[in-house]
Amino acid sequence: MLTIEQLNVALGGSRILRDVSLHLPAHRVFCLMGRNGVGKTTLLKSIMGLYAPRHGRILFDGRDLTHAAPETRANAGLGYVPQGRGIFPHLTVEENLRIGAIAQGRRIKETLERVFTLFPVLKDFLPRKGGMLSGGQQQQLAIGRALLTEPKLLILDEPTEGIQPNIIDQIGETIKLLRKDGITVLLVEQYLDFCKELADDFAILDRGSVVATGTIAELTDTVVKSHLTV
Repeated sequence: MLTIEQLNVALGGSRILRDVSLHLPAHRVFCLMGRNGVGKTTLLKSIMGLYAPRHGRILFDGRDLTHAAPETRANAGLGYVPQGRGIFPHLTVEENLRIGAIAQGRRIKETLERVFTLFPVLKDFLPRKGGMLSGGQQQQLAIGRALLTEPKLLILDEPTEGIQPNIIDQIGETIKLLRKDGITVLLVEQYLDFCKELADDFAILDRGSVVATGTIAELTDTVVKSHLTV
């Protein structure tokens, strides 16, 4: 589904990503891991077209999106939930949910009901300002908003960060259901147990390069100790 070939990205004169190559199969959960500051978020933003690569290619469903605009990528089926959620705090929950889908000219009635099934609290809080929600509820809102664009690939940047345990569990169950529905998920996550429970495949970045990759069964204690332990 998503193939990244020899991707190099520099920001402010500093080389952040170094010859990153990855392949994400369809209908699976892929966990991207690594210590802080190794380039995980830069990679996600590059996939979404927010950073331009110096070299390399990004292919999605056989289509070269390397130099495509972010809106073109969204229309192609890429959905993105950034670190920090990126909701509009002064808009209501309903306005937050509708704005992304409306911008792409999509009908959202059936998908909206699906979002309410996954996150019932959002239906109860439709008139409430996004900034009045808890951190966990804001994360649910951000994921729900991304789902309204009907993505083929959903990209989540640290969805458990600062979230209470019961909502972490709910987000985990949501990811499982999305995979069952045929949506591919690319997950950046520091919470190792969360990744081991959900992911089919993994890759680890260190200093902007891929240093380990494989099925989640291959994420052994030795690999964790070598590349993830601080």
